[in-house]
Amino acid sequence: MKFLVKHWYSPQAPLLWLPVSWLFLFLVAIRRGLYKARILPSQRLPVPVIVVGNINVGGTGKTPMVAWLVNLLKQQGYRPGVITRGYGGQAKHWPQQVHPDSDPFIVGDEPVLLAQRCACPVAAAPDRVAAAKSLLQYSNCNIVVADDGLQHYRLRRDIEVVVVDGERRFGNGQCLPAGPLREPVSRLKSVDFVIANGLAKQGEFAMTLVPGELVAVHDMQTKMGLDVLESKRVHAVAGIGNPARFFELLKKHGLDVIEHAFPDHYQFDASDIGFDDELPVLMTEKDAVKCRRFARENTWYLPVEAQLGENFTYRFLQQLKN
Repeated sequence: MKFLVKHWYSPQAPLLWLPVSWLFLFLVAIRRGLYKARILPSQRLPVPVIVVGNINVGGTGKTPMVAWLVNLLKQQGYRPGVITRGYGGQAKHWPQQVHPDSDPFIVGDEPVLLAQRCACPVAAAPDRVAAAKSLLQYSNCNIVVADDGLQHYRLRRDIEVVVVDGERRFGNGQCLPAGPLREPVSRLKSVDFVIANGLAKQGEFAMTLVPGELVAVHDMQTKMGLDVLESKRVHAVAGIGNPARFFELLKKHGLDVIEHAFPDHYQFDASDIGFDDELPVLMTEKDAVKCRRFARENTWYLPVEAQLGENFTYRFLQQLKN
């Protein structure tokens, strides 16, 4: 995977893979066209649906964006619920109703994280329509936020929000496998809002991820300021779409980081975060939900919260009313 990512974010795509990418792009366009023409059936829910997704493979900051939207909707008097794929979950039956104490190995790491952060009903299933129907059946939510699922066209949506990486952008601009794109960049012209995690370009809204206090993985009531570790050496563990973003955030706050990058949604065990020293071990919040059972006392996670400007808030609420 590292080999692919290196080429995805280099100036030019490998010529050998371009024909396959063109075929992939053609199939993506045909599939979307069939849904737009209603040749392939899609389903509309009796409540509004907001999709938060991306066109890139890998992490762009969707989960903090979902949590921010859920909080905003609650402030406006809505009863939001969240649906998500449950990637990596080993459940034998889907959909699954997800709770803050659900087993991430059964339902997936992101659903558990969303249940903990959003404090609202969460349902997970590879089939987003099934997840949404299950959510409405078992809760009283009156609006659905879909974490990822921009390309899951069988579920009709009222608002599409796409999160892009403000630093890496779209790499070489090619679709899989020659580049990191699930859909061409032109897809952004048809969505309602483009959120840039970092530096925003014209027509985009900037999102900033602000770190909170470090939280002990084994005891969420124990917290410590990130500044306590300034200039100190730490192990940094990340099994997310873009581990470098997490490492750079720690370095930006003055920590001396020993990097340990793992694949996205990696299933950790104790040996992965057990090191032969007494240095603190820092990880992302998504990774922490999988490590709580075996984490040592000196293991911490760093939560981040999305911040967006009033301009986006106003525009989004107006779009929702319309």
